[in-house]
Amino acid sequence: MLSSIHPLGERARGNRWAVTATAFTVGSIAAGGAIGAVLGWVGAPLAIPEEVALAIVGLTAIVAGGLDLVGVRAPGPTRQVNERWIGTLRGTVYGFGFGAQLGAGVTTFVVTWTVWVVLIAELLSGSHVSGAIIGAVFGAGRTVAPLAAGWIDRPSRLGSFSSALASLARPAHLSAAVGTALVGVTAFWMGV
Repeated sequence: MLSSIHPLGERARGNRWAVTATAFTVGSIAAGGAIGAVLGWVGAPLAIPEEVALAIVGLTAIVAGGLDLVGVRAPGPTRQVNERWIGTLRGTVYGFGFGAQLGAGVTTFVVTWTVWVVLIAELLSGSHVSGAIIGAVFGAGRTVAPLAAGWIDRPSRLGSFSSALASLARPAHLSAAVGTALVGVTAFWMGV
């Protein structure tokens, strides 16, 4: 669905890709930051020492990376963004809406355990500001796919992009799982 937000598709719908992609980016960062702020605020009364929080997040990331590596499906919704929004709503509206849903992390299909690690990190940050920063960075990371599609201005490029995404799916999944586990090892080591 997100591969539908590219210059070729936006032009065909009478929208400007830059405007839709910007709305997507703003929605993703804002939703990620808002969820992070709320979780950080909720976690503040727990008053968990920073070292303990780092160790917990690190251990959680190690487990999450391992679960992703062995193919255990992460819990969460099994829905994607509403494809009927495209062509029905303005590009700014569906761009922002799609971005917000992905930036929140758990309102659409959760493909990796790392999403849950981020939410735990936000909670254990113990601060609405720290939680918002973690969430905003997460939300910014969710904008990669639509922004990477910015060069698709003709049908042949759409086919190339789709093929490249398909061929990179497995290596990207493995790299993300290993990366999550390695970040977990580092965080755990810093916390103990």
